[in-house]
Amino acid sequence: MTKLTKNKKLALDKIEAGKQYTLEDAAKLVKEVTNTKFDASVDVDVRLGVDPRKANQMVRGICTLPHGTGKDVRVLVLCTPDKEEEAKSAGADYAGLDEYVEKIKGGWTDIDVIITMPSVMAKVGQLGRVLGPRGLMPNPKSGTVTMEIGKAVNEVKAGKIDFKVDKYGIIHASIGKVSFDENKIVENAKEFINVINKLKPSSAKGTYIKSISLSSTMSPGIRIEAKSVEA
Repeated sequence: MTKLTKNKKLALDKIEAGKQYTLEDAAKLVKEVTNTKFDASVDVDVRLGVDPRKANQMVRGICTLPHGTGKDVRVLVLCTPDKEEEAKSAGADYAGLDEYVEKIKGGWTDIDVIITMPSVMAKVGQLGRVLGPRGLMPNPKSGTVTMEIGKAVNEVKAGKIDFKVDKYGIIHASIGKVSFDENKIVENAKEFINVINKLKPSSAKGTYIKSISLSSTMSPGIRIEAKSVEA
């Protein structure tokens, strides 16, 4: 059995077993129980009453968090030469095509988001084996395959996140940093849950949002009352 560290034990002592907290109380608590030396991410896990094996119950979407994620998102734009300046002016960290396609084929994935154009998807599609497992493959549904390169880069840099339910029916997402004040964590969480609610499949029966928990990178999960997250 793994021995509990002093900080971990103190954190667990502050969280009542089986209790569901309001979102406001959970946002305050997650800051109290996080003792990392770095600015940890604040994560939300939402368990849904869907069967992801059925195509008509797959929940996937995008959400622009009002206060961003707090992360410095590294963006690569795979585009034709005429779009490179637009990408860089919008804040893309890297922009180009053949050079970066070859780098990725060689194993380079030191980026967080890839944005591309429909006309070059044939080349980008060759990178599926590298990008797919890392969740980096551009997708029209997430707004990362578009002719509006500058707009897409701006949105990602401003805090747009892409999410998808996993095979267990859970959506995981980072919605901020522990350094955020409580109100920012609450407002980001509410916006995220609101978007998930709007994406409820018509074929999903029974309770849609089964449980919600809030945690930081190194903290235990804090159960949240679903009612307290209604925007």
